[in-house]
Amino acid sequence: MIALIQRVSHASVSVSESEIARIDQGLLVLLGIEKQDDQIKADKLIHKMLGYRVFEDAEGKMNLSLRDIKGELLLVPQFTLAADTKNGMRPSFSSAALPKEAEYWFNYVSNQCEKEMGQLQSGEFAADMKVSLLNDGPVTFWLQV
Repeated sequence: MIALIQRVSHASVSVSESEIARIDQGLLVLLGIEKQDDQIKADKLIHKMLGYRVFEDAEGKMNLSLRDIKGELLLVPQFTLAADTKNGMRPSFSSAALPKEAEYWFNYVSNQCEKEMGQLQSGEFAADMKVSLLNDGPVTFWLQV
C-alpha cells in the first residue's frame, strides 16, 4: 500500500466539472493499492499517515502531525501509484490490485480514517478526477508499507 502525502493549504477534487470534495489546511493523500495489501498493511499505513509529523511547531520544525493540528484529510484513490516503472517507456500495472480488491481497501482506509479523524473528504473510486491543490512548502512524502 502506497500513500503519497502532500501538506496543503487547500485541495479539492472534481468529477465531471462538479466539485465533490474540498479541504483547507491538512493533507492530500493519494492512495495506491497493490495486490499483496491486507489489513495489517492498511492499519500500519493509516497510523503512519495520520501521525506523520509534517506540520511546523512554534519553532518552525516539522514536529506536528495531522492529528496534532486537527487538520483536514482528503483521500484520493490513485491507481497509477502502483505502477512498475523500472523497465521500458510504458508503465506496467501488474502489481496493482484488481479493481474490486482495490475498492475494498480504499473504502476500508477511508472508513478507518473517518473514525479516527471524525471527518474525511474523499475522491471517487474509478472516476476521472481533477485534483487541485496548493502544496504548502512544498512538502510531499512517499509512504509505503
